[in-house]
Amino acid sequence: MSNRILVIEDDAVLNRLLVSQLRAQDYEVTGVANWRDADQHLSQHEPHLIITDVRLPDGDSLERLPELVKSQPVIVLTAFGSVRDAVQAMKAGAFEYLLKPVSPDELILVVQRALADALLRIDHQFCRDQLQAREAVASFMIGISTPLKRVKELIKAVAPADITVLIQGESGSGKELVARAIHDQSNRAKRNFVAVDCCTLQEKLFESELFGHERGAFTGADKQKRGLIEGAEGGTLFLDEIGEISPSIQAKLLRVLETGVFRRLGGTRDLQANIRVVAATNRDLGKLSETGSFRPDLYYRLSPFVIDTPPLRERRDDIPYLAAHFIRNHNFSRRINKSIAAEAIRKLTAYDWPGNVRELKNVIERAIILSRENNLIRSEHLAFANRSNLEFCLKFDHNPTLEELELEYVRLLLGKFTGHRGKVAEVMDVSERSIYRLLKKHKF
Repeated sequence: MSNRILVIEDDAVLNRLLVSQLRAQDYEVTGVANWRDADQHLSQHEPHLIITDVRLPDGDSLERLPELVKSQPVIVLTAFGSVRDAVQAMKAGAFEYLLKPVSPDELILVVQRALADALLRIDHQFCRDQLQAREAVASFMIGISTPLKRVKELIKAVAPADITVLIQGESGSGKELVARAIHDQSNRAKRNFVAVDCCTLQEKLFESELFGHERGAFTGADKQKRGLIEGAEGGTLFLDEIGEISPSIQAKLLRVLETGVFRRLGGTRDLQANIRVVAATNRDLGKLSETGSFRPDLYYRLSPFVIDTPPLRERRDDIPYLAAHFIRNHNFSRRINKSIAAEAIRKLTAYDWPGNVRELKNVIERAIILSRENNLIRSEHLAFANRSNLEFCLKFDHNPTLEELELEYVRLLLGKFTGHRGKVAEVMDVSERSIYRLLKKHKF
């Protein structure tokens, strides 16, 4: 409920009257007489609405308005007939102005409107974010492949359980979209889904972003700040690339998962964390925990339920459906009607997609541009990144034998060409009969 109000008025009688009238309507109200006390209050609290006089003993509220209105609506009190102040206040972003002496009925009406408007703006942004997120999730969920069906089944099973989930998979394979789908199908769907990129910020900044900070916690921390954990209150906190966080952050995150409490940076008071944590990584956290690079106790807390997002090369049956979806839902301003030729589909399904679904989307959008006025996207319109060095990368955790190299190379080529033995034979510069013998030898 949005009910916290700060009243800044140096007239003691009017201040008490405003506070009394608002408290009678069940608002949580604090009254101060100057900007010094107001700044002290704002450093520790976040009101949903500010009511302020224009002229105060230690400052002019009109100068402070542009900054204040970024965080909450502001109602300005002006002396009767001070039209100039009122106009300046509205230009600076004030929600409304009230003439002194303030009518109780008008005060309550304007306060209700201001809070309702602020809530409507929040709801509107939330709805827009939800719509965009659902469209993104839909793009990942398109297809008929067995690996995709398996992921859908796991999401449906775990979403209502409200336990921590670890999502593993390659970059671009849709880990955040799986996390969003879990949130959307859970009992927390009406609350925020807050995504945190764990590898983009320095440790101290990341800690401040995640847990928040108190005033004076570090140089430049001139006011209290709520962290992303508080922003996800009642909803889902998605920690992307969790394997990149430092040992000290790992310890603090472990405390949140074990006890449900945390502290802001520089704080001494425990705060409750009513969130569901979903984490994602493209690294093997199990192996990292064995080598000491990642806390084993945190790994076990993160992984009571694991979902592996399949790379696109294991979802080749889904590629035609995904391509058609990206054509229909491209983000360009001019609506066009295009389809994709059969030979282009074959080229798409033969490619290994090291960048996964994200790379497919980029290739399709580029093809839409390159095909210009043509209604049919052909294979010559498809431009892939130069990743030949990656396409034929064989990895071993030991010195492989010649037979092992042969086995892995055949497996890679079969995946690349969707089991087409003639193509494999052509690349290896051997006869198809030789390929049949290799497949029989390695029991493919």
